[in-house]
Amino acid sequence: MEYLVSLLDLHREFDRLFDVMQRGFGMGWPALSGRADSLLKSDWFKPSLDVASDEKKYSIDIELPGIDANDVTIEVDGNTLKIKGEKRQEKEDKEKGFYQVERCYGSFQRILDIPDDADMDNISATYKNGVLSIAVPRKALPKKDTKKIEIKTES
Repeated sequence: MEYLVSLLDLHREFDRLFDVMQRGFGMGWPALSGRADSLLKSDWFKPSLDVASDEKKYSIDIELPGIDANDVTIEVDGNTLKIKGEKRQEKEDKEKGFYQVERCYGSFQRILDIPDDADMDNISATYKNGVLSIAVPRKALPKKDTKKIEIKTES
């Protein structure tokens, strides 16, 4: 009997979710209303990134298709690396008996914490074919002396 009640509860929850989704069509949901600018202003537009490291450097690759390198900035603030940018894209199609213009605007930001061994003064960046590559050299951290702590025994 308990199993049947759980199934009914699950069925009711699916019905409720379906009703919520149906009411949302065309009523301000950016994913459903067809407004590209709403998608870009939300977290829906978050460029993909890959982070890797070896003994000499950290490498960060960010996919930024359709974004001009002049519309991207990289800032260092303490041990934080901020990558900001803006997408401005306009596409116009003219064909026989057909005319269409699409615009896509919005900004993005990615914030990364950089490890202590990063050489923040020698970061470099290149941009090619819609991929921003950032190289963060690694530096040797000062070795910490090992201090032995004496254990006292009480009798």
